[in-house]
This record gives sequence, C-alpha cells and structure tokens, in this order.
Amino acid sequence: MQNSIDRSHHTQRASGCLFGAAYGDALGADTEFLSVDEILHRYPPTGPRELAQSSPVRVTDDTQMMLAVGEALLTAAQPYSIKTLEDPLRDAFVAWNESSENNRAPGMTCIQACNYLACGLPWYKATISQSKGCGANMRVAPVGLLTAANSGVTAQGRAAIAQFQAALTHGHPTGLAAADLTARAIAELIAGTDPSSLPERLIDYAHSQRSIYHADWLGPLWRRPAIQSPESFIERGWDECLVVLERLRQAVQTPDREGDPCRITGAGWVAEEALVTGLYCFLLYPEDPVSAIQRAAVSSGDSDSIACLTGAFAGAYLGMSAWPAAWQMRIEYRERLARLGEAWDS
Repeated sequence: MQNSIDRSHHTQRASGCLFGAAYGDALGADTEFLSVDEILHRYPPTGPRELAQSSPVRVTDDTQMMLAVGEALLTAAQPYSIKTLEDPLRDAFVAWNESSENNRAPGMTCIQACNYLACGLPWYKATISQSKGCGANMRVAPVGLLTAANSGVTAQGRAAIAQFQAALTHGHPTGLAAADLTARAIAELIAGTDPSSLPERLIDYAHSQRSIYHADWLGPLWRRPAIQSPESFIERGWDECLVVLERLRQAVQTPDREGDPCRITGAGWVAEEALVTGLYCFLLYPEDPVSAIQRAAVSSGDSDSIACLTGAFAGAYLGMSAWPAAWQMRIEYRERLARLGEAWDS
C-alpha cells in the first residue's frame, strides 16, 4: 500500500536529494546486472526495501562522483564561470579517479577521461567524445540545487554548468542534454512543482533549449566531422532526449507498478534512458520514496544509477524527513553528504 506523506512541514530538500541519491545508489548496487526474476528470488517477495546491514552501507561510484561535483561547486569561486569551475571539477574528478576508494566498478568512460584530465589535456580533448553513458547525469544532482538565492545562478547558468560537468568526461550531445534535464527536474522539484506535470514541463524545456549551445562553457566541443554548427551539434542531443521524454509521458498515463521499468522506458545504460527511467520510478510513487527506489532497484538495467536518480528526485520533492531516519547514520560518506546538504538547504 502506498504511503501518504504530509509535505507541509518538509524542509531540507537539498539534503533529501543528496541523501536520497545515495540511498537509491546503495539499494540498487546489489541488483545491477540481475534480471527481475533473479532479484525477486534473492530478495523475496518484492525486492530489496531495506539498506544492507553493513556499516557503513556502501555506495557506488555514482555517489562518489556526485560528491566530487558538489564539492567542486563549493570550492569554486563565485560567480561561476568556466574560469572558476574548470579546475575544481578537474581536480575533483582526478582525485576520485586516483583514490583507493575508487573500487566500485566505475565506468570506463569516466576512468579514461579522468586519466586524460590528469595528463593536463584540455578538457575538450580529454573527454570521450562519442560517449553518452549515464555517468554524465548520475552525478549532476548538486547542480540542480543551485539557485539565484543560494549561489546567484540563473536557470541558464545552471543549464550551462550541468552540461559542462558532463562534458568533462562524456562529450556526446545527448549526455549533455540529459544532464541538463536531470538538473532541471531537480530544480523543479525543489521549487515544489507538481510531479504529475513534470514530463510535460521537461518536454517544453527541451524544446526551448534545443538550439542553445553554451559557447562560453563548451567552446570547441561541437567541432566534429560532418557537424556544420554548434546548434546542429546540440540539437542532436535534445532530439534524442525528446524521444525518451515522449516515452515517459506515455508511460505515466498508464503506470505499471509491477513490471520491469526498464522494459517501459529503457535500461538506463545511456544518459537519456537513465533520466527517464529514474523519473518514471519516482512518478510511480511520488509520495513514497522508499517504494520509488525499491521499484528502481527491481529493474533489469543499470539499477544503481536508475535508483540513484530516483532517490534524488524523490528527496528533492519530499525533503530529508521523508527518508527513514536510521538510514542517515549508516550510509557511507554521510558527513560529506550532510555538509553539501547544509550548504544548499540554508
């Protein structure tokens, strides 16, 4: 039975978002690469609903890289620009890559790009230009928390930063657009947008951004064989995202709380599918965050990244108090998560 949550007193939405991402990541970590039948056999009768009993409860590279982005944002001088943010992001990504804790089966795109960044290559040469893996957007949640009030960032500034942090490792235009959409969804939910309107609002947003290339941030990234202009480069990314957003719009009209979400909106290995499948799981249970990340974890695709995004969306909408209180003391990196949450909750 779906729980009903009173949102009238909910605060700490930034903390709820960041901790929610970590909770979803941890819950989905043990189900990645398994079929739904295998997951249900291992976690009867309906899949995992409680965090592991280990202390701390381990997360994956998804949360680690989200922390890297968040801490780079706190380190960088404001107002944000490529001059103030490039080095903190580069340093944070390289430090993550070289850390002894980078032992959670990270994606090869991130590893390769971070190795190139460590060599001092310009970021637009270090990036893996044809990759649109979900590593571009499973870490972008902190960017969605930036507002004019807490950091002087406009909506267009937030869009540019979301795309830029993606571009350091994933240079495909769809990776950029999907990261932008993920940050936008979080910003909408932080602001109290009705979740049921989110698919249509994101479709409208994608159309509004379709030909906008953030040249001050992305520089020569667009220059590829057969690409005639910056606009035609980024339009390809938005068009691919619009295809899956339409899939999401149709899916939420006839929600299926029993089936494998990956068969409905995509397996999540690529950025745009991770976005919409994470959103779909959240929209199945917009008032019940634990059921939402459970649904995401019981999936046949990139379960930890999907559940990480689902948890970020749910926490941004419902706030920190919607999560089981006992989880906060047990999750890995809780001090770092709390520090970031406090920075943007105030």
